[in-house]
Amino acid sequence: MKIRYNSPVVLTYAVAAAAVMLIDQISGSGFAVRIFAVPGDLVGISPIGYVRLLTHVLGHSDWTHLLANFALILLIGPILEEKYGSLPLLIMMVSTALVTGVLNVLFLSTGLMGASGIVFMMILLSSFTNIRSGEIPLTFVLVIVIYLVREAVSAFAADSISQFAHIAGGACGSLFGFVITRSTSKSALPADYMEES
Repeated sequence: MKIRYNSPVVLTYAVAAAAVMLIDQISGSGFAVRIFAVPGDLVGISPIGYVRLLTHVLGHSDWTHLLANFALILLIGPILEEKYGSLPLLIMMVSTALVTGVLNVLFLSTGLMGASGIVFMMILLSSFTNIRSGEIPLTFVLVIVIYLVREAVSAFAADSISQFAHIAGGACGSLFGFVITRSTSKSALPADYMEES
């Protein structure tokens, strides 16, 4: 029996994030914060600041932060990559990183680092894996309710967790799920089907 690199996008992402964490820990130079965190604002920032709008999903504050995120990413991600394909999942992950980074800069004055936006995008998107045309899965409704209640309660806690990134990531996952489901159901129509105008 051999080990297979079964989910190239998810596994490469996990390895890259672990490498960033390892380099940051070994160097002790704040490497992750300088390159893999969204700054509080982009006023007078160097071009690398704009790159950080994407790369922040590779940086983590410590191993506990990284492991908490990637325990879920490595659980859910391969299922999504198998269902939707590597390139579409990569596009969804990059889009979510950009959306959470830009929204953070526009609406908050705090920095942002970590994969939690990607995690919540995957959690919400996974609710759509067995959706049928014209139906909303009860699992999606329950995840939304649990997720929104938890994030609303957590928003008032004095911690360093960005509930804003969680909500933005979850919104991206929901949007991707609805768009993909709608396009899939339209492509599944019979060849002789014509919409009335």
